[in-house]
Parts: sequence; C-alpha cells; structure tokens
Amino acid sequence: MLHLARFAAIAVLVWFYISAKEKGESPINWAITGVIGYWITWWAVKLTAVAALSGLVAKNPTGAFLVYQIPALCAVGAAFLIRKKLLADAEKKNQA
Repeated sequence: MLHLARFAAIAVLVWFYISAKEKGESPINWAITGVIGYWITWWAVKLTAVAALSGLVAKNPTGAFLVYQIPALCAVGAAFLIRKKLLADAEKKNQA
C-alpha cells in the first residue's frame, strides 16, 4: 500500500531538484527540503486521519485502500506549497 507514497516521494525529490537547477539554487538543499516536508506531512496524516478512519473501513478492502492513500495525497499537496514558497523566496533573492 505504500507504493504510491514511495513513488510520490521520488517524484517530489526529482521535481524539487529540477526546479532548483532551473532557478540557479542549490538542488540538493531543495530536494532534501521537499522530501523532508513530504515525509513529515505523510507521517502526520497517517498517524492522525488514517488511524481514525481505518476502523471505519476495516471490512471494506476498497475503502481501506483509498483511506491509506490519503497521506500520500496530502503530502503531495504540502510539497506543492513548500515548492511554491521556495520559488517565491528564490524570486525575491534574484530581484534583490
């Protein structure tokens, strides 16, 4: 069930790395920031929302599968916001 989360984490890593290179920033720092933000969000949602909802869908395999994908989707959303912030900071730095 964690395959989506792993693939998304790799995609976030590559996405941040490429974005940093395009903006002339440190790709390693951006990639690490993106992946850390992704995994912190993933764990936070897994330990809160999924733990609360897993009991409700325990007998329904499709529902359980969907509930276990919620952390990955939330983490991708968080990565999007983190990237947006990094891009804004890079733009301010380039203007100064």
